[in-house]
Amino acid sequence: MSAEVREMFASIARRYDTANELLSLGIHKGWRRAAVQLSGARAGQRVLDCATGTGDLALEFKRAVGTTGEVIGTDFCAEMLQTAPAKAAREGLEVKFALADALALPYPDGQFDIASIAFGIRNVDDPLRCLREMARMVKPGGCVIVLEFGQPRGPFGALFRAYSRGVMPVVGGLLTGNRAAYEYLPRTAAAFPSGEKFLALMREAGAFRATEAHPLTFGTAYVYRGVK
Repeated sequence: MSAEVREMFASIARRYDTANELLSLGIHKGWRRAAVQLSGARAGQRVLDCATGTGDLALEFKRAVGTTGEVIGTDFCAEMLQTAPAKAAREGLEVKFALADALALPYPDGQFDIASIAFGIRNVDDPLRCLREMARMVKPGGCVIVLEFGQPRGPFGALFRAYSRGVMPVVGGLLTGNRAAYEYLPRTAAAFPSGEKFLALMREAGAFRATEAHPLTFGTAYVYRGVK
């Protein structure tokens, strides 16, 4: 992952949650719940959440695996991780957080039941390598979960694109002081493969015996699931 992307996230980390909540109109919470539900996470399992940011998906997984399960949230940006432990403590959830790159995870093979990444895979230098690295983390029969933006079509798609290009940079820039970051984020989301194209990437990884895509909010986001 490039130093430029790390610096960008470091610059918006302090107001990231506020901007995320406002710009998504709170919908991102439902997307994360859907990702956990589609993963099949259950009590006692071990989960590795990559590019965890401020920890929202990791906390959602912890609710699913309970006190007998374990969740580790990793991110390559220390500034993004800073607020995660306090957020977990406020919610009474015990989650471990660690500084780590999703392209070179510091854990042995097959240690987790689920490996996940939310709105992060499009920011890595090599998405195919990231998929393989996440697959390396999980046991045979375990799954990799990817939550990422899509490109909705039709009238809703046109509205979403206008919002992403016109509103997000202005509001995100005012909230975080970095308008360029909120021009970069929708631009990369619009260019990143989604739906069947991302499933083709998962198949190219050669690490999954089954793959599936689940569109959310008219295809604004997708949950992808790959079974090792």
